[in-house]
Amino acid sequence: MKYPVGIQNFGEIICGGYVYVDKTALIWQLIDRGKYYFLSRPRRFGKSLLLSTIAAWFQGKKKLFEGLAIANLAGECPEEHPVLHLDLSNQTCTDVQIFNMVLNNQLNVWEEQYGKRDDEPLPSLRFGGIIQRAYNKTQKKVVILIDEYDKPLLDVLDNEKLREAYRIVLHDMYSNLKKYDRYIEFAILTGITRFSKLSIFSGLNNLNDI
Repeated sequence: MKYPVGIQNFGEIICGGYVYVDKTALIWQLIDRGKYYFLSRPRRFGKSLLLSTIAAWFQGKKKLFEGLAIANLAGECPEEHPVLHLDLSNQTCTDVQIFNMVLNNQLNVWEEQYGKRDDEPLPSLRFGGIIQRAYNKTQKKVVILIDEYDKPLLDVLDNEKLREAYRIVLHDMYSNLKKYDRYIEFAILTGITRFSKLSIFSGLNNLNDI
């Protein structure tokens, strides 16, 4: 048997013939019973693979789920939704320039796909505008997946000034999940810790902590 050691992409595991432990019944339970989730686990606990699987489902990749539990439970794969997948785990944000570059690179990708406006100079305004335009362009509600939401904060844990600067930006970005609720189909954030004392979720009180 082929074991998918280190592979975090659901499509690669299925198409590559690797062993896959079917947890899609639990994924369907999340999708069917709720809308906003937060999941904290240590690194290497499968969070990225979970988000990759959810992304594939909402992108309508029906063939990947043939024979899996979710296909039987849901009846059919949904039509393709716009999926905004932000992965903050790939870069160490040791200064503001790197942090801004990481966000800008991802926002630029989405703006190329869904358009941009000149009156959205801040990351939070750009992210909110992208959510709304993605819905307007596709007429499908948006799926938001944020992997390792807290990685930039962990990178500067000993630097209070930088940590506060990052916190403000991330707080304002994540608050869009509540502000633009009418355009959102499903959202999940993963990370190592909740950072409750940093008030990063104070504008987002509708998360179901699982």
